[in-house]
Formats: sequence, C-alpha cells, structure tokens
Amino acid sequence: MEHPENSESYKGLVVNAGIEQPSSVNPHLSRPKKRNLSVDDYVEGIVKGDTTILSRAVTLVESTRPEHEIIAQQVIEKCLPYSHNSIRIGISGVPGAGKSTSIDVFGLHVLEKYGGKLAVLAIDPSSERTKGSILGDKTRMEKLAVHPNSFIRPSPSAGSLGGVARKTRETIILCEAAGFDKIFVETVGVGQSETAVHSMVDFFLFIQLAGTGDELQGIKRGIMEMADGIVINKADGDNVERARLAAAQFRSALHFFPPSESGWTPQVLTYSGFYGLGIKEVWDMVYDYIAFVKANGYFQRNRREQSKYQMYESINESLRNSFYQNPTIEAMLADEERKVLKGKHTSFVAAQNLLVKYFGTIK
Repeated sequence: MEHPENSESYKGLVVNAGIEQPSSVNPHLSRPKKRNLSVDDYVEGIVKGDTTILSRAVTLVESTRPEHEIIAQQVIEKCLPYSHNSIRIGISGVPGAGKSTSIDVFGLHVLEKYGGKLAVLAIDPSSERTKGSILGDKTRMEKLAVHPNSFIRPSPSAGSLGGVARKTRETIILCEAAGFDKIFVETVGVGQSETAVHSMVDFFLFIQLAGTGDELQGIKRGIMEMADGIVINKADGDNVERARLAAAQFRSALHFFPPSESGWTPQVLTYSGFYGLGIKEVWDMVYDYIAFVKANGYFQRNRREQSKYQMYESINESLRNSFYQNPTIEAMLADEERKVLKGKHTSFVAAQNLLVKYFGTIK
C-alpha cells in the first residue's frame, strides 16, 4: 500500500522542528556567595543561637589552614565568657552497640523532660587509606535530626585523636556559647578515643551488648575505670535474660576496681534503644551523678583538671605539627625514610637525625 505522504500533491509540506525547549536551569539565577564573616560576626551569631553561623564556626575550627586557625582561636576566646554552662556527656561502646539509635532516643527524652537545647558531636573514624569519613551518624538519628532544639555535628577523626580532642573541646565551647546546655559526645568506639573524650566530659556512659560472646572482652580495666555508668542495650524480646546476666557480670567485675575519684559507684542498667525501654532509668542515673559530684565539689575540680590536661595535649599537638610542617624536615624526611627502608639506618637513628636537625632549625 502506497503512503499518501509520498504523493506529488504533498511536496510543498514541511515538517517543523518544533519549539526549542528552554533550559531547566534559570539563566538569571546566580548562586549567592557566602559572605566572609568577621570575628565579631561569628561571635554575635553564635551568642544569638544562629546554627548556620555556629556550623560555619565549627568548620573553621576543624580547618587546618593557618589563617583559619587564627580566626577560630579569636572566636573561641570571645565565646569563652558565654561557655561552661552545660552538662557534657560522653557516650561510647563497641561497634554495633546501637550508639546512634540510643542517642536519638536519649536526646528526645532529655529534651522532652528537662527542656533546653541539645548538641550532639559525633566523631566519625577516618579511613587510614583514603583519609575520608562517611559522616553518616546523623542519618541514624532521624527524630533528633529534625528537632528544633537539637544540633547534630558529625566530625572526622582525621587519624589524630589528639586533634579530635582539641577540636571537639573547642566545638563544645562554641555550642555552649550558642545556648546548648546539654552536649553529647559520641566516640569512635575503638582504640584510645574513649580516653580523649573522657578528658572533656562530665559523665562517661559506656554502652554494651549481651549475648554476643563479648562480655569478658568488654570488661577491660581502662574502660571500666573511666565509665561512670554502664548500660546494656537491646534488652528486649528473647534477649532480656541475657542482658540481665551481662549486667550481673559487669556489676561483679566493678567490685574488683578501686573507688573512683568522684566517690561515685558506677551503676549497671539494661535498656532497649529501639523500643525505648528503660530510658528514664538511664537518665535518672546520669542526673543523680551530676547532682552527687556537684554536691561534693568534684564537678568543678574535674573540669579544672581537664583544662590542665588539654593544655598539655595542645602543646603536644602543636609540637608535632611544627615538626612536620618545618620545610627543612619535609625535605629531609623522604631521604631518611629511604635509608630506613634500605637498611642503612635504624628507625631510631633516622628519628634522632631528624630531631637534631629540627631543633637546630628553631634555635
């Protein structure tokens, strides 16, 4: 069958190309550039409780650029008079213990019962290979993330727990100046991060699991001596009895440790973060502790000791940075490294050569 469009009578017809579709991006739209803030702008915004400016100030604190560090220190100094008015809670636990889920329900409980404002500082481990971090803790705090009186800030550990301790402590000062009277600091949950966080909080809460075969692994002198409270998560369903048994094991283990400097005897409780069971009892314990240490004077004494500890940590970090950023050392480091790898020098000799050179350059 012949198609009619091939007929001679249709030779004059032309098919139009159609209307050209406009771009989906508005050509008149320009992304506004962020205004550079002065030190006074930062301080004024933080004191007013502006979380956008607070976030920018925290980014400034976390930056390693020298010009940012100078501004950050000036902001922190001016915010100091408005700080020291919060309760700082460190929260740690084995990976998979449900720290983020627990913080979500803990945070909602303290906001609903005690009011005020809550800041959550979540330290996320950085990859040793790529130096990157997922920073996904906020996605697991679904309810707290949308609460008008909460501020959640995930930060990378960047491979340096000393640096994390200093930057997190400075972030705490900024959050306190912004009116946050409750600060949660969630640790990486592995290695020595607990020690770093313990040096900046008033109460250290250790989250454990039952029924994982890891109860004895959790009973370690360092963690047990730091913990002001131990809580067994996922005490629900068929796991209730196992959680109670694990709690009894931890209570027995606590008897073998000397009394804490605060005079407080750590308690062991069970709860379920997923089902919200036992949350009130956990926070009654926390506030009982705060009242106890404030009454006997340990609260302020501990804060003064933490400030002194942080001074020495800052000295150590500054010396380390000064060493590795020294141009002479940077030029010499690769050569000494090659000699160690080829067996021409021991690592101790190479280190001594570098240190002697470094101290010679700063005289």
